[in-house]
Amino acid sequence: MLDSLNRRLEKMMPLITPVSVLLGVLLGSHLSGFTFLSPWIFAFMTFAGSTSSSFKEFLKAVAQPVPLLTCLFILHVLMPLIAMGLGHVVFSDDAYTVTGLILAAAIPTGISSLVWVAIYRGSTVLTLSIILLDTLLSPFVVPFTLSVLIGAKVQMDIGEMMQGLFLMIVLPSLLGMLLNERTKGRAKEIWSPRLSPFAKIGMGIVVAINSSVIAQYLRDISFKLLGTALFVLMLASLGYVIGWLAAKLMRWDDDIVIALTFNGGMRNISAGAVLAVAYFPAPVAIPVVLGMLFQQSLASLFGYLLNQRYRLREARV
Repeated sequence: MLDSLNRRLEKMMPLITPVSVLLGVLLGSHLSGFTFLSPWIFAFMTFAGSTSSSFKEFLKAVAQPVPLLTCLFILHVLMPLIAMGLGHVVFSDDAYTVTGLILAAAIPTGISSLVWVAIYRGSTVLTLSIILLDTLLSPFVVPFTLSVLIGAKVQMDIGEMMQGLFLMIVLPSLLGMLLNERTKGRAKEIWSPRLSPFAKIGMGIVVAINSSVIAQYLRDISFKLLGTALFVLMLASLGYVIGWLAAKLMRWDDDIVIALTFNGGMRNISAGAVLAVAYFPAPVAIPVVLGMLFQQSLASLFGYLLNQRYRLREARV
């Protein structure tokens, strides 16, 4: 039953986050009081996703580190710089929106990227390695990136943010991998399929709760909100394109190209929303929540484009 539910939820992934955002906006006053639950639910989601990972798979990809380091460069150097540069051009008088754009670009890659990479036959070993290393580095990389690119323009508690990232992402990931190692892979076979549907449901709950906090900003559909949404859509799409271009320029195999495309574009957007709501003024969360609307749909679109490209190439051969 859980396996069937999980397959249905996977097919619904492009719809889960937009529907959750809508529910959060409609039920704003009823859900906003439950923000204290978001970090705990997210920690469970991270644990559930990590039970399919292992330290051995991570070491395999570290033996060939260039694709791994290339993806980390895109995630934590190139995309935050692009978000900052374009953000200052388009939203020069709005420090909160620029901060939200940088935060959305700086957070680690999403665990759900593994699902998309597996669907389109990309390198799951490389993807797991990117997720694991990015997860372990996130308490240091994300606050450092924000402090360098944002500085004192927006008040933030770096130490508390590092602690939050450690408790939400690093610790649950290590526990999930340790459980998989101690059970000699049985956790991946038994617990991962059982926990996966609850993790997807948890993602919807976290998105709804965090959307409720900024419901007042999303209800007022203004030209600025629509412009911000289009900008976030363009920025999110750019991550996929840059990941694909980098892999093609390096002439890597198709499975590496697919892995870098998804990992370059996807972000742990739920974590970004939790951080934005917990450590920043509410308007900072707007670009992050808008990113939730597009992430899974963009993954579906770019997966389709990759599939069409390889089918055409195979037909020519």
